[in-house]
Amino acid sequence: MLDSTNVKATATRRDIETLCREAVRYGFGCVCVNPVYVKLASTLLRKSDVKVCSTVGFPTGTSLTEIKAIEATRAFEDGACELDMVINLSLLKSGDYSTTKRDIEAVANIKHLSREMVVKVIIETALLTREEKVIACKLAKDAGADFVKTSTGLFGKGATVADVKLMRKTVGERMGVKASGGIRTYADALKMVAAGANRIGSSTATAIIKGAS
Repeated sequence: MLDSTNVKATATRRDIETLCREAVRYGFGCVCVNPVYVKLASTLLRKSDVKVCSTVGFPTGTSLTEIKAIEATRAFEDGACELDMVINLSLLKSGDYSTTKRDIEAVANIKHLSREMVVKVIIETALLTREEKVIACKLAKDAGADFVKTSTGLFGKGATVADVKLMRKTVGERMGVKASGGIRTYADALKMVAAGANRIGSSTATAIIKGAS
């Protein structure tokens, strides 16, 4: 259930090597990295069960839709089998829901290249009203995404129990909910799972696992 993440702008090759090594050691489901490191992570993890996730449109979500689609395709070609895309908050807050949905669809369409591809949509809950959170979740579901995700972890307070509960209620039981942003302990992770999350994203995944005892 844990996505071990390093999407820092200052992440080095050595940092990603450590991320992948620890992911194998602790049995994490996935590592999440920025596009520049997808090929490296895929190479390091090719003999393991750990999957590679790439960010798309990270961190603001305001890239052109065509660029997001290219980014998704390149990530797939480099070995990613999961994508964490950021919703276009500018479009969403402007009330342009049809274009927001098309933006998500452009990335979700990558699944025609691989049925195993998983697309998660980061809605950045800390920057949205309750109504906007519900709308964002519905748009992601209608656009064919597999998960909705709380946060990039870079803006506001990150994941909250209340937001995870709302997201789960909105998308139902068949769609995934990923809690991410500010989850640093085993107790934090358990609260998110109890609220309805079936995936946890954290840059301190190793510390979470070590705290399980």
